[in-house]
Amino acid sequence: MPAAPEPVRPITLAEIRAARERIARTIVRTPLVRLELGPDYPEIRLKLENLQPINAYKLRGAANAVALLGESDRRRGVWTISAGNAGQGVAYAARQAGVSCTVVAIETAPAAKLDRMRALGARLILVPYAAAWKALDDRAYPGAEGTFVHPFDDHQFIAGHGTMGLEIFEDAPDTTAVIAAIGGGGLITGVGSALKALKPDIRIWGAEPETAAPVALSLAAGSPQAFKDWKASFVDGAGGQSVFPRMWERMKPLIDGSIGQCTCEVSGEHVEGDHTVWIGRALSFTQSSANGNPLVFHRGMFSSTSCYLCIVRHDPVVALMSMHDS
Repeated sequence: MPAAPEPVRPITLAEIRAARERIARTIVRTPLVRLELGPDYPEIRLKLENLQPINAYKLRGAANAVALLGESDRRRGVWTISAGNAGQGVAYAARQAGVSCTVVAIETAPAAKLDRMRALGARLILVPYAAAWKALDDRAYPGAEGTFVHPFDDHQFIAGHGTMGLEIFEDAPDTTAVIAAIGGGGLITGVGSALKALKPDIRIWGAEPETAAPVALSLAAGSPQAFKDWKASFVDGAGGQSVFPRMWERMKPLIDGSIGQCTCEVSGEHVEGDHTVWIGRALSFTQSSANGNPLVFHRGMFSSTSCYLCIVRHDPVVALMSMHDS
């Protein structure tokens, strides 16, 4: 019988600052890089989370969560569920801590990510996407034993992600809005918790693939919803099948809105199509929302190819770049 999760509570600024100290020797403080599109385009800043040791921001949350495990939990080993990045993060942190790690991994995840998790010492249990999504809710899966580290609905995991918000505020304190990719909601909750505490009037927007946008649906309904028309795509780590009630409780006070992005699948991992549509969508949205001030984007759910396009925003913008979300 899986242990009941702790009650949902706000992620405090003190917890995020403590997480930053705790994970400082594991993660990279990533830069904000300005993307120049010319005088007729808004200023855009990208936060390059793809420079983390695992090429994704998930290491921040994983390192914080594993570091806070008690001795008895460490002896049992850890396990998580992932489309690739959370699994790499937990495996990396577990290896540093001398802890065994199992990952219930989505069987359609890129081979490079599966290989990287194995190289980091993780034992993999490959499952279909639907089975992985159900296991996220159940917090259990046959053959996965040890201490479960949830890849998004975990207080300490989210606090680790909040460290990105501290860095954004330090490097671009005039930022007025952030766009964060949403898979399960841990990223936007962490970044939003830090930034709303430091600058209450900042706007936090989510971004989902149009083929899997349960947060947009939930915001419209005012309650957590399942996305009945969910379709799989190369964006395997973002755009969930539903919004978990616990994550809705976490996100609702922080999110100001959500935008959808079209995706086009080619050869599993590459984006093909009218890139002008991606840029135009982002620019038109940012021009109507930023009022000429800097924006911060977090990117963690589209492919590295499309990442540069999805994150585009009006006037000074900051985008957090990663590979896939989970």
